[in-house]
Amino acid sequence: MPVHVYLNDRLIEAVHFSEEQTAEPKRQKIVLDFKVTSEDYHDVAVLLYEMEFHVRVPEKNLDFQAAITNYSTSVTNLYLGNEVADYHLELTEKDEAARQ
Repeated sequence: MPVHVYLNDRLIEAVHFSEEQTAEPKRQKIVLDFKVTSEDYHDVAVLLYEMEFHVRVPEKNLDFQAAITNYSTSVTNLYLGNEVADYHLELTEKDEAARQ
């Protein structure tokens, strides 16, 4: 069952999801894998270029500000029709000083 992750209010359905705490300083970190279709490619690319997000994961009671700390995709150009790419995204909670 997919986990619903909201990045700046855009729903991402994660086919794989995990959460952890970083070492010192302790921060929330999530790792998700999700599918992106040719039809959604442009919107997802624009979203990810923002690099920083308000993250909400209702099923896990998570709500925090985060930045991308790792990202990869199986396909870099989904402008061809009927394509699907696997995306991997790691987001780490921003520290208090970086939020201001």
